[in-house]
Amino acid sequence: MTPAPAPEVLKAPLVVEFPFTRSLGPVQSAFLTGLRERTVLGVRTAGGRVLVPPVEYDPDTAAELRDLVEVAPTGTVTTWAWNPAPRRGQPLPTPFAWALVRLDGADTALLHALDASGPDAVRTGMRVRVRWAEEREGSITDIACFEPYDGPATQEPGPHDGAFADPVTGIVAPARLDYTYAPGRAQSRYLAALAGQKTVGERCPSCRKVYVPPRGACPTCGVATDEQVEVGPHGTVTTFCIVNIKARNLDIDVPYVYAHIALDGADLALHGRIGGIPYDQVRMGLRVTPVWTEGGRYPDHYRPTGEPDADYDTYKELL
Repeated sequence: MTPAPAPEVLKAPLVVEFPFTRSLGPVQSAFLTGLRERTVLGVRTAGGRVLVPPVEYDPDTAAELRDLVEVAPTGTVTTWAWNPAPRRGQPLPTPFAWALVRLDGADTALLHALDASGPDAVRTGMRVRVRWAEEREGSITDIACFEPYDGPATQEPGPHDGAFADPVTGIVAPARLDYTYAPGRAQSRYLAALAGQKTVGERCPSCRKVYVPPRGACPTCGVATDEQVEVGPHGTVTTFCIVNIKARNLDIDVPYVYAHIALDGADLALHGRIGGIPYDQVRMGLRVTPVWTEGGRYPDHYRPTGEPDADYDTYKELL
């Protein structure tokens, strides 16, 4: 095939999001439970330094730390940066400062939001205090933010046993990344072809291998790939896995099979879901073909063609 005119390079918003669940040791448990009870705890090292937020091992000696200390909810800004456009999920919906605050009684600084009228209202050395969230659950967001404060420390630091009723033993931290993805010209052509129910790769002018999905350059030779080649639609399952955990927002019953599929004429296997066959009958060498849904921009899944299984030697280099 001769090279086709390059379509407009595509771009689209993309969100990667998952909840990260972790258990807490005794120090972190006491710290977060303390925040729920409007108490800020640090931990004292053998050298006498008080670390806030607390850690379970001394950063200098790696010794285990358990000597908890209650510090004041007031402190001093050690450095800061103005955030003129808060993003989704940040502590305040209006412009604020990110500040490192050394609480009274602590030797290290805690990073959090500082609510101020503008950058001219923030300075290194200014006094601040904790503004507690109205509803607290045992997380760093129990500190809603810091706010300006003209006054002395509200309490002297002192030892604390870390004992609270109903301690927090684990947290779920949502991780989310929002960005705009631009696949480039090679993959834009590939996606445009998929919308027409065709699969198009690109051939390396040096080694003559056909890559699907195309990358715009040969990963082996390092030269640009411009020649487009239609491959498939039939292909061969080279290897696969059985999925037993249902994915969030994915309306597919488990178990199901996800496989690497070498389309006829391609020198690189792509991945896709296998349907139309019991999961325990899927096997290496199974011949499959794509199934498109009405209006779909890519194959919904691949089903068996009914052909005899491919000989192992025909796909062993693509495992």
